[in-house]
Formats: sequence, structure tokens, C-alpha cells
Amino acid sequence: MYASVAEVESMLEVAVKAAGGRDDNLTDVLNSLDAPIYVTDPDGVITHFSRACVEFAGRTPATGKDRWCVTWKLYTNDGEFLPHDQCPMAIAIRQSKPIRGVTAIAERPDGTRVNFMPFPTPLLDAGGAMVGAINVLIDITEVGQISELKRQARRCRELARAINDPGVANTLDRMACEYDAKAASLSGDPKP
Repeated sequence: MYASVAEVESMLEVAVKAAGGRDDNLTDVLNSLDAPIYVTDPDGVITHFSRACVEFAGRTPATGKDRWCVTWKLYTNDGEFLPHDQCPMAIAIRQSKPIRGVTAIAERPDGTRVNFMPFPTPLLDAGGAMVGAINVLIDITEVGQISELKRQARRCRELARAINDPGVANTLDRMACEYDAKAASLSGDPKP
């Protein structure tokens, strides 16, 4: 499934420590964490990223060139284009504060999309000055699929109750059971 907030915060703690210590093996540390995670300078330019970012974004980020985000294109949950300079990482850097509880949609160069939750976190030096930022990206596409399947199952059951045709009602009930089974298999729940 996906990482819990506690797991993400733990990953961030490890990565922040490595980045703050100017760890020569920062990329190795990022790769050891089981998530797409990247680091920027104070201007939002990508300086380091984990291998998981490449799989997540469907592209290899250009260090020293890409700014704010490792993804190709971004969209809001409503499907509106989201310029990189307005993404959560850009906001976190401009406001010098972590951003939590937001979601977005990343589009890969091949056109596939991933719903995700970012955890952009400014990196501050001992004096409180921003020296960069770090972001963990958690794929929540499956969570959205599970919700949609459950919604479809409820809708089928509502229609089955409203229809006066037992044959159609049985078909709708079977469809609801199939949606529930798919949702259960995605969530790892043995019972729909």
C-alpha cells in the first residue's frame, strides 16, 4: 500500500540529518529510504534524488537544472494544470515552512498519472537560514482507486434497490460484489 505519515516523518528525519551534515553519501542515504525523495538548494533547484524518483516520475530528473519538482507535469486534484513554481515544494521554500496534508497528480512523459502526497520540508542551518529543502513523494493512486471502487459498489446497490426488475437487480448486486472484491484485493483486505 503506501507509507504512513509516521514512516514518512521517520524517512525525512534520516534524510534531513544526512543533508544537514553535508553527508558525502547523501544520494546513498536517499536510495536507502524506500520512497521517492529529493533535495533542492534554497532556490528550489534539484541537487540530489533517489532512484525511486526516476520510477515515480517516469523520467530522470536533471540535477542542477530542474526546479521545484522531479515530475514532468503537475495537476491539481481537479485536473487543472499546476505550474511547478506553484507546487507544494515551491510554496514550502517561499514560506520557509513544511507543507502537509495536500495532494496532487503527477503526469509522466508517457502520459500515465500518479496521485501523490508530497511532504516538502525546508532545510535550515543552525542559525535558522534556509539552505535547501527535501521532499518525500507518496503514491496514493491506489487509495483513490479503492475509494472509487467502493463508490461504484455503493452506487450499484442503490440502483439495485431502486429497480423493479429482479434480473437487473441481481446483475447490479453481482457488479457491486465484484467492485468490493477489487477494492479488497487492492487494500490487501481478505474480506470485501
